[in-house]
Amino acid sequence: MTTAVFARLRAGATLTVLLAMGAIPRAAAAQTPWSDRLAIAEKHKVAALTERRFTHTQFWRAIPTALKSPRLTVKEVGKSMQGRELRTVTFGKGPVKVFMWSQMHGNEATATMALADIFAFLASSEPSTLRDRIENDLTVTFLPMLNPDGAEIFQRENAAGIDINRDVRRLATPEGRTLKAVRDAIVPDYAFNLHDQNARTRAGNGEGAAIALLPPAADSAKSYNAVRTRARLMAAWLATDFNHVVKGRIAKYDDTFNARAFGDAMQAWGASTVLIESGALPGDPQKMKLRTYNAAAMLGILEAIAMKTFEQADPRAYESLPFNRGGAYDLLIIGGTVVTPAGVTREDVAINFDDSVARTSGRLVEMGDLEGVIALDTLDLSGKFLHVAPLTGLTRAGKYWLPIGTPARFTVRETEKPTSKLVRRLP
Repeated sequence: MTTAVFARLRAGATLTVLLAMGAIPRAAAAQTPWSDRLAIAEKHKVAALTERRFTHTQFWRAIPTALKSPRLTVKEVGKSMQGRELRTVTFGKGPVKVFMWSQMHGNEATATMALADIFAFLASSEPSTLRDRIENDLTVTFLPMLNPDGAEIFQRENAAGIDINRDVRRLATPEGRTLKAVRDAIVPDYAFNLHDQNARTRAGNGEGAAIALLPPAADSAKSYNAVRTRARLMAAWLATDFNHVVKGRIAKYDDTFNARAFGDAMQAWGASTVLIESGALPGDPQKMKLRTYNAAAMLGILEAIAMKTFEQADPRAYESLPFNRGGAYDLLIIGGTVVTPAGVTREDVAINFDDSVARTSGRLVEMGDLEGVIALDTLDLSGKFLHVAPLTGLTRAGKYWLPIGTPARFTVRETEKPTSKLVRRLP
């Protein structure tokens, strides 16, 4: 063996040792590409979860095969106010501890569906470098559906009407006490608070926000210590990752410190914490696309933590995101003429749906000159006539009103005559 060859071998051995020790980032070993993670999420999508409204019983019955895997440990950690079991699912044997919890608001189920798909993947027997990296380097504790009583009737609050995410100081709810107890038991290095947000939220002045991110503040000064700095890098990594599918639809939250919120508290307790909020996408009424995107991104950030590659993220990828902005209507109809029993009026119409994601049960929220009004969708009906459907509005003593808040039911026709050609029905 020549001296040169020996030197190269010795250098290679030194590099291997340093990588094993974690002394340098394993940047040379490429992370699993987005396309591969997306394919994994699609392949392992739990077929029993087809709608975003499901109960505690339906969720746990949907994933029995995964829960029987020796790779996953399921443990009852508490009960809801109405007595439903709160369970953790733990995967991995690594030294780095990660905590993910979902659906502390009962009507925010996208991430819970994504976790079901992740469980199916983690429990599978197929060879996977991605799964091996997570398993060997991390111990991940999941707490899906923290608010099963709220999920039972698809409401934000728990059975007592309390927002669990505003209960960190008093711990008045059994769900909040369970979340705190699990955190105290595992003392996570990293944490992810998984939510859904209002479907009318926009990414700045642009399109509807599909994803919003926040590494919450740990104090009123919104300071960046080592814990929050790591969280911002994770948020930056996630922003870059989600850009593969929802570019222009990613926003960030105002990071004003909230002493009542669990995410802020987790950051203060020493876990680098990121809030992930799922908004909405056009043509995705049950959030099946966002579910899959969530699963792919969660697997990616877990791998990035295992490999420490998130530490190379550019903070500007997060900081440059526009802020979440509300105030948009669901649907704006412009250019048309409204025909009612009271007469014919040239006016624009704004509609909000009772379910903004599924776009059902629309109601009138504003009418008149709506130039400059912001909506998630705009329909130009210039030259057409919107005939109010029968039994819509209010008739009293022979007089007719079309009050704001009335169900929005129109037939669009070519002229003001009710027998003219039908163009479409709205909404």
